[in-house]
Amino acid sequence: MKNLFITTALVIALSFNASANTVTESTTNNTTIHQEKEYKRIDGSEVSQEALQNISKKYGGYSMDEAYVAADGEYKLVLSKDGQKVTALFTAAGEFVKEA
Repeated sequence: MKNLFITTALVIALSFNASANTVTESTTNNTTIHQEKEYKRIDGSEVSQEALQNISKKYGGYSMDEAYVAADGEYKLVLSKDGQKVTALFTAAGEFVKEA
């Protein structure tokens, strides 16, 4: 009887110990890749008329010094006015993206 009691107590103790030591490990790997677009220099006359019309709404009075285009059609233009230069990015349709 004494052995039965000790064996039962031992089994209960081991089962509590086993469940208490269960560890769940979770890891999350986040990888961010930042890739610069590559732009190819083009002649200013190669910028689409639709894009030029939209660009002139924001940068009217500016002259285009340099023009570049990315593979996705995004334009990077170097514009100047009164001796001040600005580099701006536009979608293929001429929608303003940001100044670089």
